Amino acid sequence: MKTAEIKRRYLAHFEANGHTVVPSAPLPAISDPNLLFVNAGMVQFVPYFLGQQTPAYRRAVSVQKCIRTPDIDEVGKTSRHGTFFQMNGNFSFGDYFKAGAIPLAWELSTKPIAEGGYGLDPERIWPTIYLDDDEAYEIWRSVGVPAERIVRRGKADNFWSMGIPGPCGPSSELFYDRGPEYGREGGPAVDEDRYMEYWNLVFMQFERGPGTTKEDYPILGDLPAKNIDTGMGLERMASILQGVDNLYEIDEVRPILARAAELTGKRYGAHSGHVASESHPDDVRLRVIADHVRTALMLIGDGVTPSNEGRGYVLRRIMRRAIRSIRLLGWQERALPELLPVARDCMSPSYPELATDFDRIADYAYAEEEAFLSTLRAGTTILDTAIAETRTAGGSALSGAKAFQLHDTYGFPIDLTLEIAAEQGLTVDDEGFRRLMADQRTRAKADAQARKTGHVDLSAYRSVLDAGGPVTFTGYSEVSRESTVRALLGVDGPRQAATEGDTIELVLDTTPFYAEGGGQQPDQGMITVGGGQVEVLDVQQPVPGLIVHRARVIRGEVRAGEAGFAEIDTTRRRAISRSHTATHLVHQTMRNFLGESATQAGSLNAPGRLRFDFNTPTGVSPSVLRDVEQQVNEVLLADLEVHAFITSLEEARRIGAMALFGEKYGEEVRVVEVGDYARELCGGTHVARSAQLGLVKILSESSIGSGVRRVEALVGMDAFSFLAKEHLLVSRLAELYRVPNDQVADRVEQTVTQLRDAEKELEKLRAQLVLGGAAALAAQAKDVRGVAYVGTEAPEGAAGNDVRTLAQEIRGKIDPARPAVVAVAARSNGKASLVVAVNAAARSRGLAASDLVKAAFSGRGGGSPDLAQGGGLPAAEAPNLLLTVEKAITEA
Repeated sequence: MKTAEIKRRYLAHFEANGHTVVPSAPLPAISDPNLLFVNAGMVQFVPYFLGQQTPAYRRAVSVQKCIRTPDIDEVGKTSRHGTFFQMNGNFSFGDYFKAGAIPLAWELSTKPIAEGGYGLDPERIWPTIYLDDDEAYEIWRSVGVPAERIVRRGKADNFWSMGIPGPCGPSSELFYDRGPEYGREGGPAVDEDRYMEYWNLVFMQFERGPGTTKEDYPILGDLPAKNIDTGMGLERMASILQGVDNLYEIDEVRPILARAAELTGKRYGAHSGHVASESHPDDVRLRVIADHVRTALMLIGDGVTPSNEGRGYVLRRIMRRAIRSIRLLGWQERALPELLPVARDCMSPSYPELATDFDRIADYAYAEEEAFLSTLRAGTTILDTAIAETRTAGGSALSGAKAFQLHDTYGFPIDLTLEIAAEQGLTVDDEGFRRLMADQRTRAKADAQARKTGHVDLSAYRSVLDAGGPVTFTGYSEVSRESTVRALLGVDGPRQAATEGDTIELVLDTTPFYAEGGGQQPDQGMITVGGGQVEVLDVQQPVPGLIVHRARVIRGEVRAGEAGFAEIDTTRRRAISRSHTATHLVHQTMRNFLGESATQAGSLNAPGRLRFDFNTPTGVSPSVLRDVEQQVNEVLLADLEVHAFITSLEEARRIGAMALFGEKYGEEVRVVEVGDYARELCGGTHVARSAQLGLVKILSESSIGSGVRRVEALVGMDAFSFLAKEHLLVSRLAELYRVPNDQVADRVEQTVTQLRDAEKELEKLRAQLVLGGAAALAAQAKDVRGVAYVGTEAPEGAAGNDVRTLAQEIRGKIDPARPAVVAVAARSNGKASLVVAVNAAARSRGLAASDLVKAAFSGRGGGSPDLAQGGGLPAAEAPNLLLTVEKAITEA
């Protein structure tokens, strides 16, 4: 049975039993700040389980795309684990419980294939239950499972918790006996390789209290509503139903692996078991290729693009591991054009959008491979130099800082650094590298979290939300209103009052203030409470449903529970709204000119200006930018109505409303239309008509990462002001050049060309001046313990290339049979630099240019044994550098 059919049957079974089919959330875990990617079927339902939101249904079923990357380095070493997988799940929110979940799972598992089930042999299914869960035991017995096949297990195996205070409870897992050829008799407690787990039923009937350790689960009492969370590993079920030994042989993975094996001429051990077969050592790398290519396809399909941070970095690392693995197996050509189409054909039966959107996906994937091949070439050269420096210094390990620099600056993978260093007989300070990586990620995560939470504990926000429910936002239809202060929060948590000068966070029961989101900057304004007044500086939504005003008390005292009057800064709001509507128009117009793949990757809507990031594999020509700008302004002149309305997600898709990649939408969505020109899902604020934008002026277009471009533009009076300043500038230049305005650009270009020609001529004269004395300097070489030594200063301001050339010229004019060292110091921009050149005869005496430079710069500087350089000291130190080199020769 094909994997897509297993998925279809799962959804059909539960839909027929009253469950609402919920589409998979996008892989990027947009709504959870603690996750990069959705890693379980329950993630999109967590707010329902925690009681933060009320679901629109009591029963749900989904097949969720998931990614787990903590053990990415272990992928391929076993046949059970990968980065991408799919989780079939059915959920109940206070509706049915154990007596409903267990029979539903049993029925689908054992129902004949002809009747829509999976047709598993009921005699080979072994349920496990929590030690004292007699209720689950009796239900399993009632569906026909004999007592000897129901296994009681402890907390480590059959009790679930999120690891934080909240719902927890026993679980019941279903294992399938694959037969004696896979291991020992005795059930799951004896051999979990022979008895493969394929379904886990979690019964959230208890609540874990606060202040407990992860190992301790005190049961405080039943939750108000018992919930069900079940997960069936789609790939595991596929391996059972397809009769294959491991996950790399199922229909969605095996063709990718087979193509990689074909390209490299390697043989894959079709029945290599749980651990990669020793008789087929290439299996590991083939598995990595198959898993990572599939994962990359799914990530790019959900809008993730390669970058050096966050989700984009994970994607980049996965792709580079796949590319490197196939090159290590002998394939030196571009690999992804051979493999990605195979992955598409494997996955598109379940996800048709992968086929329709494949051109966009391929553009990013192939560009990333090309970039990585360039990185490999450049990074290998830099690593070779680092290895040489380490050996020259007598070291046996490459520093963690150097490995981190290679990774962070040049994109060179750490695993490749480890391998190349090992080939050269060196180790790498891997612990130091990991520490630097962890520090970088911690800083980035802390900065992002602080922006949303202001360093306040999230539990304080959740308490406010639990006590009063979601805050009502009225800012679409009004800019001021009376409200009540629900809570005041400081860094240390809830407060009863705040006085003049205090900086606080304030929660109203209803607010017209827009919280930052969707690229739109937050509202600012004033809130008057009793005899006090606060200035709102920022508005955030740290947890879904809770709008928090970050403010400073500028007069009097403010107390929780008091009535107040909230009023936004309307001038700021109108300017931001103009920018937001302009962003929609730029987005649509870019798609008109560049195609459907030019999708939004980020935005900033600020007063009078916008920043729009979009996906496209190549730059946008100036002529296209001019056309985009003109078409946008034509829409403004048409004075189209801007209309927002609420509709179902299905209807929004039907009418062609654009949705953002990776964004999770509910069943109801807000659509913003600009006439018939642009239609997009959006929760932001907008103008009433397009003419209210006044003018849009595109300032620039640039790259901000692989396959991601950025357009910046001004809107309204800011655009008019910019054009007025430009007009004054052009008029002034026209006056200076004494030409009409339309000839200024030609005259400026002519002037620049003349200046460049003059600079080139000056460079030639400087080089002649610098090099003219090389022969004389070589003839005046000083004998230092049998070494011909020339120490001299280049003319001040000499270019770095000229200084290096001078050192080499002097060395070349000394008899090669005579050991020679040439040191040339230079002063430029207040700093002193040094270049040292050593000939072969001197190197045979144990002298190395890199060592002499390091002696002059206290261990800094670098290069090769025959030519090295350093710099950064004050210019006055130039003579001392030459003396230090001479002393080092004397002591060598």
